[in-house]
Amino acid sequence: MISSDLKLRSLTTDDLSLILELDRACFGGLWTMEGYQRELDSPNSELIGLFSPLTNIKLLGMGCFWSIVDEAHITILAIHPQYHRQGLGQALLYALLKTACDRGLERATLEVRASNVAAISLYQKFGFKTAGRRRGYYKDNGEDALILWLSELQYPQFQKTIDNWESIISQQLSKFSWQLKHNL
Repeated sequence: MISSDLKLRSLTTDDLSLILELDRACFGGLWTMEGYQRELDSPNSELIGLFSPLTNIKLLGMGCFWSIVDEAHITILAIHPQYHRQGLGQALLYALLKTACDRGLERATLEVRASNVAAISLYQKFGFKTAGRRRGYYKDNGEDALILWLSELQYPQFQKTIDNWESIISQQLSKFSWQLKHNL
C-alpha cells in the first residue's frame, strides 16, 4: 500500500482561495476573505493548514487559534467532509496544541456545538473538559455551545502526553495510507 504524504504548515495569503473553498465546504461561508486575511496578518493568530499533493482537494483541513494572554482560543478546526473519520482532525488538533505549547501558552479553550458529538469526542480524547455552556451561541439555529478547556499545557506531564499523541496519530493515519510531514 502506498502512503500519501500529509503536510502541516502555516497558511499564507497565497492560500486564501483554498481557505475560502474549505470554509464553504465545511461551514457554508462562515468567514469572508477579509476575515481570513485579518487572521493571516495578526501576530496573535495562528492559522495552520493540512495539505496533500495527491488528492483533488489540496487543503484537506485547517485550524486557527488566537493567542490571548496565556491561552490559545481555538476558533476553527475544519476537515473537508470527504476526509472525515480518517484521523485528520486529530493531526490538526495536535498541531494546534503543539504550536500553542511552543508559543508558551498555558491553556487552550474553544466553543463547540452541543450536538457535535464527533467533535466533542475528539476534544475529550485530547483532555478537554466541559467548563460551561453558552446558550443560543450559534446564530444560524440558536443552538448552545459547550465551552471546553484544556489546562497545564506547559506542565512536564503534558509535554510527555503531546509527544505520545504524535506516535498515536501517526499510527491512526497510516491505517488510511496517510503519512504526516511537519513544516511548522
